Amino acid sequence: MSKTPDSGKAEDDEPSTVEQYLVKDPERFALNMARMIEQAGKAASAWAEPREKGEVRDSVAEPVVDMVKTFSKLSEYWLSDPQRALEAQTRLFSGYMTVWANAIQRTSNAAEGTEDAVKPERGDKRFLDPEWGRNAFFDFLKQAYLVTSRWAADLVEHADGLDEHTRHKAGFYVKQVSNAISPSNFILTNPELFRETVASNGENLVRGMKMLAEDIAAGKGDLKLRQADYSPFEIGKNIATTPGKVVGRSDVAEIIQYDPATEMVLKRPLLICPPWINKFYILDLNPQKSFIRWAVEQGHTVFVISWINPDERHGTKSWEAYIREGLQYGLDTIEKATGERDVNAIGYCVGGTLLAAALALMAQEGDDRIKSATFFTTQVDFTHAGDLKVFVDEEQVAAVEKSMSEKGYLDGTKMATAFNMLRSGDLIWPYVVNNYMRGKDPLPFDLLYWNADSTRMGAANHSFYLRNCYLENNLSRGTMELAGHTVSLADITIPVYNLASREDHIAPALSVFLGSKYFGGKVDYVMAGSGHIAGVVNPPASKKYQYWTGGTPMGDFGQWIAGATEHPGSWWPHWQDWIEAKDNTRVPARKPGKHMKTLGDAPGTYVKVRV
Repeated sequence: MSKTPDSGKAEDDEPSTVEQYLVKDPERFALNMARMIEQAGKAASAWAEPREKGEVRDSVAEPVVDMVKTFSKLSEYWLSDPQRALEAQTRLFSGYMTVWANAIQRTSNAAEGTEDAVKPERGDKRFLDPEWGRNAFFDFLKQAYLVTSRWAADLVEHADGLDEHTRHKAGFYVKQVSNAISPSNFILTNPELFRETVASNGENLVRGMKMLAEDIAAGKGDLKLRQADYSPFEIGKNIATTPGKVVGRSDVAEIIQYDPATEMVLKRPLLICPPWINKFYILDLNPQKSFIRWAVEQGHTVFVISWINPDERHGTKSWEAYIREGLQYGLDTIEKATGERDVNAIGYCVGGTLLAAALALMAQEGDDRIKSATFFTTQVDFTHAGDLKVFVDEEQVAAVEKSMSEKGYLDGTKMATAFNMLRSGDLIWPYVVNNYMRGKDPLPFDLLYWNADSTRMGAANHSFYLRNCYLENNLSRGTMELAGHTVSLADITIPVYNLASREDHIAPALSVFLGSKYFGGKVDYVMAGSGHIAGVVNPPASKKYQYWTGGTPMGDFGQWIAGATEHPGSWWPHWQDWIEAKDNTRVPARKPGKHMKTLGDAPGTYVKVRV
């Protein structure tokens, strides 16, 4: 059934029938309702049992209190001026009157020429079913919801009296609430769910409650929302399959060296420092998507840091430990394995932030082994750090630190939930509806398997990151303290390739752009199409997206974009040309284990430790 892309209304004039919403077999429906209640009881038991045993302590209060405080400040702005409050109420009332007038016309078969009070945004998949447009009841719900959520968002946007951080939090919380209360999330207010429930006599709800109980049990008392069928995937079998060996192991990192794919290789080895939030194999999902495999095929001798999934033993491991026992240990291992001191390095996301801090420290200590640095969607300045800043103020950081002090780490599910909330309309509610209301198993998807393979955050490491980067912005200010030094990005004078992604919600392109000015050497800023993952993991063979190159990343970001040159496809070959322009010397390929004992096959053991 087709529909107009903007409004969700059906293009045809077929009438909506009541019969499709009537239960055909009341006895079977009642039986399934009883079965659903039984499964719901199992879900409740899975939630309650670890709490009764003291294994889970809810920390819901902190975010709820913060949301209430934020909304209180927003309300105070609008209610402090009676005229302003009246205007806001009038706008909402006017929207409702339009919705009501449309509903009256529709119920009297005079819908021709009516215009929705508010239309769904382009790309909104929640209201695609024709019934959202042709059934008066569901059309009324849709329009009333859109009017209300758009009005609430406008309240935040036009609250001139709020400080920027409060406005940012208010906008984020309004979006979360709006996504949660959408009529598409509930059986009786979603025509598709209503029809499916009636057609199956409620069997979808039985399956859904069973899945809910399983997911709460899997989360050990917390909901571990499944976003894909994970069963077909196994690390080392059909995920992270690029051949190589583990050539080093410290308390925080394994160092993997990959087998060469060419007879001659670049003289400078390549060290990749991935984030420790999630795991490195985002760069090695499968042979077609693998940046690691592609880099090997271009003649790089690739080494990758595989971070430990920390537990109680790693609670005191600081950023300095991650630099010494991760990055510098990787450089030491490369020198033993290849005899080379000069190295090209890549840092991805927070791995890039660590790399930048390490380079600043190493510059003061006289360690010049890294000759070029590439940053994938990395922030070194956190002034415009995106929606993750919502979770970072003194009260919230202190609450996280208190929580981490009990075990020495932050549970991986906490970070996974935070990241999912950044795109709750895509990463939470569609799966809630599909899994627990439709009772359908999600499809296999390697990217979502990786997304669900969350990692814990060591207490000292995570606290340092939150305070020095998000809260105090010490790295770009030149006030970060590491190993007895006050480090400065200005001391980093090696060439830098600084990659951003246009639609990145974690490391916004603007933030990466503004961070470029703090480095002491030449910076080539490149902006890829798409977001934090797809913008980076974009192999040339896929022929997707684009990237922009331009002049020196200084001044106004909008002007830089206006003057930038757009290139179709992947940025990977452009980066390869950049690397080879620095040093294209080639030597015979190096095989792992030739000069040192190996510790097992790639992808190693650390990456297989699950939460």
